[in-house]
Amino acid sequence: MPSRAVAPSPATGPAARPAERPVLQEMSFLDRWLPVWILAAMAAGLLLGRLVPGLAEALDAFTVAGVSVPIALGLLVMMYPVLAKVRYDETHRIAADRRLMGTSLVLNWIVGPALMFALAWLFLADLPEYRTGLIIVGLARCIAMVLIWNDLACGDREAAVVLVAVNSVFQVVAFGALGWFYLQVLPGWLGLPTTTAGFSVGAIVLSVLVFLGVPLLAGFLTRVLGERARGRAWYEGRFLPRIGPWALYGLLFTIVLLFALQGEAITTSPGDVARIALPLLVYFTVMFLLGLVASRAVGLDYAHSTTVAFTASGNNFELAIAVAIATFGVHSGQALAGVVGPLIEVPVLVGLVYVARWLAPRLFPGDPTVPPPVPARTARSTP
Repeated sequence: MPSRAVAPSPATGPAARPAERPVLQEMSFLDRWLPVWILAAMAAGLLLGRLVPGLAEALDAFTVAGVSVPIALGLLVMMYPVLAKVRYDETHRIAADRRLMGTSLVLNWIVGPALMFALAWLFLADLPEYRTGLIIVGLARCIAMVLIWNDLACGDREAAVVLVAVNSVFQVVAFGALGWFYLQVLPGWLGLPTTTAGFSVGAIVLSVLVFLGVPLLAGFLTRVLGERARGRAWYEGRFLPRIGPWALYGLLFTIVLLFALQGEAITTSPGDVARIALPLLVYFTVMFLLGLVASRAVGLDYAHSTTVAFTASGNNFELAIAVAIATFGVHSGQALAGVVGPLIEVPVLVGLVYVARWLAPRLFPGDPTVPPPVPARTARSTP
């Protein structure tokens, strides 16, 4: 198990480990007020989508892996600083941890899709387009924003990268098969209406390569070349704090554009959005708490348990939206369900960051990886 006591957020800097820095840092001003920045970005995006004619069409005019190029750039900027912080020379230990890998695989590829299927039929039985869109969201396991939430909650960064990589491989191999099973086979067994949908393996591979492969390669090369040129002390003490805030900037930029792209659909159908939001709220909360408790039950520490919980509860909304648009059309109910995914996921998982840090000393007493409590007052971060 790693000895990290606290992993900083995208806006704070390098990892603090007991052997290197005995004083635990508090959350920075940017991180402490992150829910406010995210809500403001969501509101700004919705307003832009409603008030600027033709903005959605302009954003959607050119796409990469089914996602608008400006949004894709925001995602890359968001993920690069987090992946540049990873100590890649430690990841081999994570991959060899059978409890960690087994728990994550079961939660992500058995429990998660099954739970979303059940919730979709429970809450949206009379709305087949939204129901199908929700099931597709459940099949797209998270490979992007989970790194941000994991960092904020002081999860294990190296474990998060390994689990995200595993999810990516399984996504390429299993997404189409799971879509066929949950949209056609299982409903047929249960006597429910079935949905025909074709998934492009090429589109899924492209999504994984763009949204994980590019920033992962950039982060790896930055770490290797930076340490080789100036040493680890300079890299983690000087370089990482300078690029760290860009993860938050990229996140907020992505949220603004994402909600601008679908602002009209969201604001003109508040009732439909609310109906889609309810099962999503249940899903994210249940998956996170289940991941945290299950990981603790198999003997994982706080840092690894939190990583498993976030990788299990988050979803790859970029892929879900791209698949829904490519299969059913940009104005379909399935596409709207995909867009509502991040509308609910972003604020809920930010809230779960605070829940994780509040539960940490209660579920993991005496665990050295437990972070300090969220401070009662704002504090400056240090390099």
